[in-house]
Amino acid sequence: MTALSPHLKQASPVVVDHARGSCLYDRDGRRFLDFTAGIGVVSTGHCHPRVVAAAQEQVGSLIHGQYTTVMHRPLLELTEKLAEVLPEHLDSLFFANSGSEAVEAALRLVRQATARPNVIVFHGGFHGRTVAASTMTTSGTRFSAGFSPLMSGVHVAPFPTAYRYGWSEEEATAFALRELDYLFATVTSPQETAAFIVEPVLGEGGYIPGNTAFFAGLRERADRHGILLVMDEIQTGFGRTGRYFGHQHFDVSPDIITFAKGIASGFPLSGIAATEEVMARAWPGSQGGTYGANAVSCAAAVATLQVIEDEGLVGHAAARGTQLLDGARSAAAAGSPGAHGIGDVRGLGLMVGSEFTTAEGTPDADRAKAALTVAAEKGLLMLTCGAYMNVVRMIPPLVVTAEEIDEGLGLWAEVLAEI
Repeated sequence: MTALSPHLKQASPVVVDHARGSCLYDRDGRRFLDFTAGIGVVSTGHCHPRVVAAAQEQVGSLIHGQYTTVMHRPLLELTEKLAEVLPEHLDSLFFANSGSEAVEAALRLVRQATARPNVIVFHGGFHGRTVAASTMTTSGTRFSAGFSPLMSGVHVAPFPTAYRYGWSEEEATAFALRELDYLFATVTSPQETAAFIVEPVLGEGGYIPGNTAFFAGLRERADRHGILLVMDEIQTGFGRTGRYFGHQHFDVSPDIITFAKGIASGFPLSGIAATEEVMARAWPGSQGGTYGANAVSCAAAVATLQVIEDEGLVGHAAARGTQLLDGARSAAAAGSPGAHGIGDVRGLGLMVGSEFTTAEGTPDADRAKAALTVAAEKGLLMLTCGAYMNVVRMIPPLVVTAEEIDEGLGLWAEVLAEI
C-alpha cells in the first residue's frame, strides 16, 4: 500500500468534496470559509464559472502544446492580456509552471544579463523550495535545512521589520539601508552584484509590508551600481494587495517581476516579466521547459484576468482588505491589553497577519497553532507563517464578500476568546 509522505502535514483535518467561491465543503456537506485561498492561489474563488468554462473548452481542443515546439492560441491571448496589466516597460515574458521556477529563471537571467555572480536577498523573504530558490529563502530554516551545500553567491540584507526590531518604520528602514551599504563594503562588491531580489510584502516571513522609502533606497542603489531590481510578486500579484502588483503601492519601478499563484485561479502557471532589453541578454537555450505555458493553464489565466477586470476585483480587494485589517485589529484589541496574546496585526489588501507573542514578547507558536485548530472546528480555515510560525495569516479569495469578511471576523473573535 502506498501513502503520502508523513512530512506532508495538513493545516486542517478537512477532506474537501467540492468548493465554490470563498467556501470549501467536506464530504458531509459542512461549509468552511476558506481564508487560505490555496495559499493565495484561487484569486477568483474556487471554481469560478468562467474559469471552469475556459478550461473545459480548452481541454477539448488542445491540452499540451509544448511552447518551444509549437505556438497555441491561449498563450498568444495571455501575452496580449498581460500587456494590459503589467507595468508598461516590462514588455517581455517567459513562462514556467511554479513560483520556484520563475525565481530560478529570474536568477539565471540577472546573472547572464549582468555577467555578475552575486545576488542580494532580504531577511524574511521566501522565494521557493528548489535549491537556488531555497538558498535565497530566509523566512525559515525549514526550507533550506538538510541538503547543504546550498548555492553560492547569495547574500542577505535586512528587511525593515519594525515590529521585530522594536523600532519605528523610519528607524528600521534607515537601519536596513545602512546595513545594505555595509554589505557592499564587506561582503559583495556592487560591481559583483547582479540583482536585488525582494518581496513587496514578506509572505512566509510574516506578512510584513515594505515601504516607499525602503524601495526607493533599493532603486537608487540599483541605478547607481548597475544592479537589477527583481520584485517577487508571486504571492502579492494580480490584485491580492489591492493593486495589480504589490510594488505599485510603493512608487518603485522594477526591472523584472516574478509571478505565479493568482494568475490562473489554481492551474499551474508562472513566469517572469522583464524589459525587452534585459530579456534579450539571456543566453540562447537558457529558457524553456516541457510544461511551461500549458494550454489549459493559459486559457484559465486569460479567463482569470478577464474576471478580475470585469468584476473590479482589484478595487474590491482593496476595500475588503481594509475591512479585514481593521476587523482583525479590533479583535486583537478587544478586552484587556494583551489578553489575546497578539503583539501586532499588519498587512496589505487581502493579506492580513496576526502575530502571537508571549507576555515577555517572545514568539508564541503554540497559541497560533491552537488558534488554527479552534478556527477550523468553527468553520474558518487559515494558515500560519513567520520564522517561528507564530503569525496567523488570512488570505481570502479576491471575490470574498463583505458579509463573508464579517462572518470570518466574528469566528476569529470567538477563537481569540477561547484560546
